[in-house]
Amino acid sequence: MATQHDLMTKNHPTGSSSKQPISNKERRGSRRCKITQLMRIRPSDPNKDHFEDLRGSVSVSRSGVFFSISEPGYEVGMRLFVTMPYSKDPASMAREYLAEVVRRDVLPTGMFGVGIKILMEMGIQHSYNFGAGNSR
Repeated sequence: MATQHDLMTKNHPTGSSSKQPISNKERRGSRRCKITQLMRIRPSDPNKDHFEDLRGSVSVSRSGVFFSISEPGYEVGMRLFVTMPYSKDPASMAREYLAEVVRRDVLPTGMFGVGIKILMEMGIQHSYNFGAGNSR
């Protein structure tokens, strides 16, 4: 997509289109930002082996997250509960999402790159604990 600077500095002949060819590989609907954000990831399917994974994101968009892992446990089509940004701080206001693994690539480092698509927000996750005080 052309930036405002590109549009202002290029001379287009009358009647020409400023559209650029669309790559067949690019399927993202929104831009990605290289943000490292801690996430808590769990499988949403009770029939799958339970795990709880804490990962940092590599890049984030409005509808997806890409991160790297060393274990081959994530499969395309797998549904996950993702809490982000994850923190053990009692005052944190992390949100939990239902997501689906849409991509799993072998990276040159020998690790795996996993792309997930956010399907829906489950709600705000509160991590506060009032302790085991007496109930009234």
